[in-house]
Amino acid sequence: MQSSLLLIVIAGLMVFGYFFGRKRSVAVAGKAGGLSRLHSLPAYYGFYSALWAGLPALALLVLWVFFQDTLVTSLMVGSLPADLQNLPADRLNLLVNDIRNLATGNIVSSEITPAIQAAADHYNKLHGVARLSIWTLSISMAVVCLVMARARISPRMHARNSVERTVVIILIAFSTIAILTTLGVVLSVLYESLQFFRKVPVSEFLLGTEWSPQIALRADQVGASGSFGSIPLFTGTLLVSAIAMFV
Repeated sequence: MQSSLLLIVIAGLMVFGYFFGRKRSVAVAGKAGGLSRLHSLPAYYGFYSALWAGLPALALLVLWVFFQDTLVTSLMVGSLPADLQNLPADRLNLLVNDIRNLATGNIVSSEITPAIQAAADHYNKLHGVARLSIWTLSISMAVVCLVMARARISPRMHARNSVERTVVIILIAFSTIAILTTLGVVLSVLYESLQFFRKVPVSEFLLGTEWSPQIALRADQVGASGSFGSIPLFTGTLLVSAIAMFV
């Protein structure tokens, strides 16, 4: 909710930056002899100011969203008593999860000791400081960048070129993210498939007539002996499809 509200505020600053930059370009053109003295249309100066007001603040917000929880958790763990910090990794992870649940009002799996309660209170306090920090930094960055954009507006400034170049870079970045995400999904599925077929023969998967995936494929899993015949899956899918098409 806090991030969504901050996004709305940043969007509002971008709208303000557009009109602010456009008005500034008209004022500069008036001093230079008219709008014909501008390299670009006033709207491009507005878009230029809006991008300067929004993009750096949005980049900062995205980075903060990715790393905020890790940073807050690290600071919270660092404030724990020494005996709790030195717990084995698995028990420490369970403890951290209990502290988070207690801080957010969820169910806690262990006894709530004074140390855990203090850690939960400290966790909430750190999140409050983090929220205030990101609001302050984002809005301050947007305002500073808007002032910098205003100072650069002049009749000789190639606002249209800058705006179009920035838009192209944004589109390329988003396209690259989409491609890398798709590639990551494919590689993840491929890796898991290779791990699966190291445990289960391909012939059993393709020709098996029983599907009961109860086997433990990794060291951290518990399960009985399982069967991985895919024929029941295919026949069930075809049967449901046939009934659906008939209806």
